Amino acid sequence: MEGDIAVMITRAPLRLAFICVLAAAAGLLAGGAAYVLLNGIGLLTNLALFGRFEWVLPSFSGLEPSWRLVVVPVIGALIVTALAKWSPIIRGHGIPEAMEAILRRGSRIQPRTAIAKPVSAAVAIGTGGPFGAEGPIIVTGGAFGSLIGQLFDVSASERKVLLASGAAAGMAATFGAPLASVVIAVELPLFEFSTRSVIPLVVAVTLSGGVHSAIWGDASLFSVPVHEYAGMAKLPFYAVLGILCGLLATVVTKGLFFFEYLFRKLPVSTTWHPLIGAVGFGIVGLFVPRALGVGYDAISDVLAGALPMGVLLSLLAAKLLAWWIALASGTSGGTLAPLLLTSGTFGGIVGLVTARLFPELGITPGAAAVAAMAATFGASTRATFTSIVFLFELTRDYQIILPLMLASVMADLVTYALLRESLMTEKLARRGVKVSTDISQDALEAAHVRDFMTVQVVTIPESANVGEARALVTKMGHSAYPLVNAKGYCIGIVRRQHLTGVLDDSMPVRAAARMEVISVSPGDTALTAMLRMTEEDVDHLPVIEKGNLVGICTHSDVLRARASHQNAETREGGWISQWKNRRAHQTDPRAAG
Repeated sequence: MEGDIAVMITRAPLRLAFICVLAAAAGLLAGGAAYVLLNGIGLLTNLALFGRFEWVLPSFSGLEPSWRLVVVPVIGALIVTALAKWSPIIRGHGIPEAMEAILRRGSRIQPRTAIAKPVSAAVAIGTGGPFGAEGPIIVTGGAFGSLIGQLFDVSASERKVLLASGAAAGMAATFGAPLASVVIAVELPLFEFSTRSVIPLVVAVTLSGGVHSAIWGDASLFSVPVHEYAGMAKLPFYAVLGILCGLLATVVTKGLFFFEYLFRKLPVSTTWHPLIGAVGFGIVGLFVPRALGVGYDAISDVLAGALPMGVLLSLLAAKLLAWWIALASGTSGGTLAPLLLTSGTFGGIVGLVTARLFPELGITPGAAAVAAMAATFGASTRATFTSIVFLFELTRDYQIILPLMLASVMADLVTYALLRESLMTEKLARRGVKVSTDISQDALEAAHVRDFMTVQVVTIPESANVGEARALVTKMGHSAYPLVNAKGYCIGIVRRQHLTGVLDDSMPVRAAARMEVISVSPGDTALTAMLRMTEEDVDHLPVIEKGNLVGICTHSDVLRARASHQNAETREGGWISQWKNRRAHQTDPRAAG
């Protein structure tokens, strides 16, 4: 037994190292995919909407309304529709699809997804789709991780880690935000925070972040003018801004759900939905061309405070409407960039209004925009910590941390009260997939057998015969009893059903007992005990320490351990309540309690 444990200890680090090597490969592939996708979007955007051959993402500030803004998106929708027939998973913004692969398909993604998703996203965004590239690259990176996990002999849990590592690596390579990429993987697709998951995740993200630095440099994605955030006097403003952003996140989320409902009610096949959506957001683009495309240049202008009130209002309404129509139609694209632009313009509007009404606060539109972006993104996706870290990495502005934190949690409180599902989970909920975004310790892993086992154990001595054992079973009523020898060692188990039938009372009880002992130790967890009962199809486990029987563990004991953990959620009377009860008792003894 000790030799087996030594082998397990030796192999565990080696296994983790092996998974890290696979995660590193996924990270490098995701980094390369990000480079290809972003350059592909830039090339297609320049060719399709500007009629020139360039690779860099163009600014839409100079784009004039023309027939291209309706016809080109329709052509792109036709291509995406054809790709969707080959690989249906490319529909949507990507993260829910990755989560569903983990929850329902053992983290298995088809090989064609690694090709179809980036190609469809490049076509959809390059032909004017009002999307970001982050969702597609997350799915692409996740597909690489899943495919690597399918090449080798790994468990479903290890394949989940590889999928999440590839997904996070894709985001890190796209935005140059490695910390936020790790956090979003933990908050959304990974569903756990453990050594075995975080180490490969960080390895993959580090390598893909290195790819980003080698290609695009180390500068932040967005430049933010110097702002003065510090001071208690300004925090109330950011608290109010967070509440407003929570309401905005609710509108954004429910608006998307409503447009998806409208598309499901259309009396035409879903094949035609992307075409209808392309016409819809193309018409929006005729009025506000900057609402189309990724919108990074527009976000930079919003953060710089370079846009007047009228432009902010039109851009907010147009981008939100175009994104609702496009994403609800089932085409391929991400949610993050549209959320950032929509919430940034909203924050800029609130900042402008506040600066005019309360100039003494010193609030600038750019400062309010940054805080609003983090608050709305976190509240609508239920990834609050990710949003705080992400906006800090995108701007490299450390002074914004306190306003970001306050605004983000205030917004989260609002959506927690108003939204049952987030942008990332609503589609899964409609498919019957329940997603919990809370990370907490398993109660069965926290409890040890010594904490809940039954210490007073009724045993049957090895020298007893069947008749004596029957009498004891009839008297005590238990369904199983440890069989012990003269030294007190457990050598078998006698169950009630072992003593039924035509057995002679004079027979030694050993003849009826199960002599193979399935046991646990006092230091084992409740989860270990439960799994052992399930695997061995037993409902009683002797608890053995150094050969001695020290207790017994049953299904009821395990449930009691879970119940004790649940009791920690029960409210207890505080000092104020106790004081009120004492006062009530002194005034009127009948009112006590």
